[in-house]
Amino acid sequence: MTAEPRTQLLAADAAGITAAARCLAAGGLAAFPTETVYGLGADAGNGEAVARLYAAKGRPAFNPLIAPVADLAAARRVGIFNDDAERLAAAFWPGPLTLVLPKQPDCGVSDLALAGLDSVAIRVPAHPVAQALLKGFGGPVVAPSANRSGHVSPTSAAHVTGDLRGRIDLVLDGGPCMVGVESTIVSCLGAAPALLRPGGLPREAIEQVLGRPLALAAVPEADAPIAPGMTSSHYAPKADLRLNAGAPRAGEALLAFGAAPTHAGATLNLSPEGDLVEAAANLFSHLRALDASGARHIAVMTIPHEGLGEAINDRLARAAAPKP
Repeated sequence: MTAEPRTQLLAADAAGITAAARCLAAGGLAAFPTETVYGLGADAGNGEAVARLYAAKGRPAFNPLIAPVADLAAARRVGIFNDDAERLAAAFWPGPLTLVLPKQPDCGVSDLALAGLDSVAIRVPAHPVAQALLKGFGGPVVAPSANRSGHVSPTSAAHVTGDLRGRIDLVLDGGPCMVGVESTIVSCLGAAPALLRPGGLPREAIEQVLGRPLALAAVPEADAPIAPGMTSSHYAPKADLRLNAGAPRAGEALLAFGAAPTHAGATLNLSPEGDLVEAAANLFSHLRALDASGARHIAVMTIPHEGLGEAINDRLARAAAPKP
């Protein structure tokens, strides 16, 4: 009989924070308190760890994830700041504000965590435990709320263990969260900052710093949202996709899964071993690479519709939909 996976509940002291940083570095999942809600952390650059995070939350949609970092210097290594972003970061970080920015070319955040987008959502949390963990880990993590998908966001360690016991590696118990609602998300991608999600930082405070009203966020296209809390997002290739292909046709590139047929055209395999975690981690980067090969058509082998396969198939179906 296989033992049930165990989730450690650790005090948020120096030893617990060190253990959580080691857990993240080893590709594990660690929940920790922020001033808003408890976050479920994974190494942002480890695609397979990010895939396991989506699976742990249940019915994953591969939405873009917020990447908390320790300070503004670390944030500048991940995102590209314009004047408005610099002004908001100076005023409200550390704190409950997430900024959506163009990503740095070597941002260190996996394509899966970005949902294939060229932008990244960054936050510098104010909670001392989160600060210590991020400094101890030394790089960006991704940290959606530490709850099962569709459940109420967790504001205590008990909420986290009630939802995710046996599905994640550890929980740092730092007591109740101070703010209790998710961060406010502001996009700094366009000509003017736009409010994407209300949250723990009031709109009025942001507008006072900017000296002008926040722009209204455009309703995202069904396949092109840019931040958490919006419609599900994915990378849509220029090439046409043919799903559930038994074999590629002449002129098609091949996105394979498991045992793949011999093919003369461009071929990438999501997981030669048929591992859905590996396939999820490779999904967006492989689509981008095949698109960049110049192929106008991509044949996609059948992906099992179970576990992470449900989310992979959802993204592939959206990518294959007729383009406007």
